[in-house]
Amino acid sequence: MRSDLHIHTHESDGLLSVKEVIKLAYANNVQTIAITDHESTQGVSEAESLAKELNIKVIPGVELLTSYQGHEVHLLGYFNHVNHPVLQNRLQEIRAQRTELAHDMVECLNSGGISLGWEDVEKEVGANGAVTKGHIMRAIYHQSSDNSRKNWPEIAAHFRPGGVAHLPYLNHTFEDAVDLIFSCGGLPVVAHPGLLRDPEMVFPLLAYRPIGLEVYYGYWERQAELIRYYTEVANKSALLATGGSDYHGPSGYIKLGQMGVPDKCVFELRSYLGI
Repeated sequence: MRSDLHIHTHESDGLLSVKEVIKLAYANNVQTIAITDHESTQGVSEAESLAKELNIKVIPGVELLTSYQGHEVHLLGYFNHVNHPVLQNRLQEIRAQRTELAHDMVECLNSGGISLGWEDVEKEVGANGAVTKGHIMRAIYHQSSDNSRKNWPEIAAHFRPGGVAHLPYLNHTFEDAVDLIFSCGGLPVVAHPGLLRDPEMVFPLLAYRPIGLEVYYGYWERQAELIRYYTEVANKSALLATGGSDYHGPSGYIKLGQMGVPDKCVFELRSYLGI
């Protein structure tokens, strides 16, 4: 069984619509997917409806940007359903905060000599979700006279520590986000731990409450080595392991359904959620 538990759509910063993602999952023979848009669950119900006709199981999800000791930590939340009013109200608040922060990033870019209009960023936004640095990066990329992927590391550097537009989102603590997901009937999972600024941070994160760890992930260096390492970490310190492509569209080099998530991971997650 092929599964992918980390997928983004137009509802956040993905390049494809929900319908296109479902069609791609079917074409790639992926039987279980999770839609995990940033601070938005707006695509879940459409995905469930479309996937049912194709015998694809959709696990409702979301990805939250959180802060822990001054550092950004990405947290996935998986649910039986995402209609809880507490969850939806909080997601709406965070989307507004992140969009406001994106405005500040554009101002920082302009002050640093990188000309970019807010209207250029809005062209990259496909829905009513939060405007993020991913949208801003694509706007810069599309303004470039040389639209090649070799420009991407230079663009991304503007938003990393020391970059002109490095403004971390620190308004939602990791602990509060974990508690929110649990209170709404979900399971929190630390996303792509190999991308944490301090690799040792994964241990206190997992120690806060019994939560999951994303192990089977492609966008880090030494992929095979880190998957083996985080498998051991998950076995010792996490409630369960998950994995996915972190798919944002065809421009990425990790394709939807590519990560070989073990069936055991999917069964354990579905069993926990009761779906």
